[in-house]
Amino acid sequence: KIDLALTVRGSEMTVDLSGSSPPCRGPLNCPWSTTESAIYIAIKHTFPEVPVSNGGFVPITILPAEETFLHARYPRPVAGAAAEVSQRVVEAMLEALSKAVPERAYAGMHGTAGNFSLGGYDPHHDRPYIMYYFSGGGYGGSWAGDGHSNACAAISFAATQPFEIMEQHYPILVEHARLSDGSGGAGKNRGGLGVDYRVRLLRGEASASFMMDHGRIAPYALFDGKEGATTEIIVCRDGEETRPRHVSKGSHYRLKAGDWVEVHTPGGGGFGDPRQRDRDLVRRDLARGYITPSQARNDYGLDPADTPPSRTQDAEVALAGED
Repeated sequence: KIDLALTVRGSEMTVDLSGSSPPCRGPLNCPWSTTESAIYIAIKHTFPEVPVSNGGFVPITILPAEETFLHARYPRPVAGAAAEVSQRVVEAMLEALSKAVPERAYAGMHGTAGNFSLGGYDPHHDRPYIMYYFSGGGYGGSWAGDGHSNACAAISFAATQPFEIMEQHYPILVEHARLSDGSGGAGKNRGGLGVDYRVRLLRGEASASFMMDHGRIAPYALFDGKEGATTEIIVCRDGEETRPRHVSKGSHYRLKAGDWVEVHTPGGGGFGDPRQRDRDLVRRDLARGYITPSQARNDYGLDPADTPPSRTQDAEVALAGED
């Protein structure tokens, strides 16, 4: 648990994380410098016009949280700190800031690098390999508009690796990679969409591991919006589909040729009452598959029968320079 209390007095800001969970046995402890950096990243997202300088951080006090998993010391395992924990700290700080400055608020994002590793031996090239892939997800809707879809992690601008390059280097086939229809939370400003992808092992044997997040707790919504979708991982071995016991985390899934892994990454939370969304935008989203017919009806109050042209026709209109 990340328990973050934000106090604003005049021009001063104090952040207290001391109520967070104690250190854990798993690799999700976080060095204090990484925790502090995540706080600053959230503040920078909220106030992008403030230059990055030492003076910009002077009004911010972050109280030590030494007895928590966010203040890790040797020999605590910290493998998931930068890729997962730091981004959830960013989310916690953004949610707190939404109460202080709602006019600059962001709903919850996918908040995870979505780590997927596959290691094995390729008999065709007679060599061992380790493939590491991190995926995008949806940003939350905000004061500025809809959230980005298939966006990079909040802590960096690192784009996901091209599937075509991965297929050249590793014995895999990416059977599909697409935006995850309906994964963005409904809102006056909609959450961005996560992604779905499936990776099939073509030859040899391999071991798959996952370190992702938002498996049980969805990206939060703001101001009567709806939460984004959570992470889902499906592993198919010998035709039998299973899901990790820890939902978004698992290790040592032994695969052989023909087995596959499918991942659905989180969408962003919605911002504002969905019934206040522009009707033309709802119709556009439905035509493009960004929202499902049930979302259109239940969240936005739009009869799915009241639809614009098909996706193909919609694409043709877009190509013609109209939206």
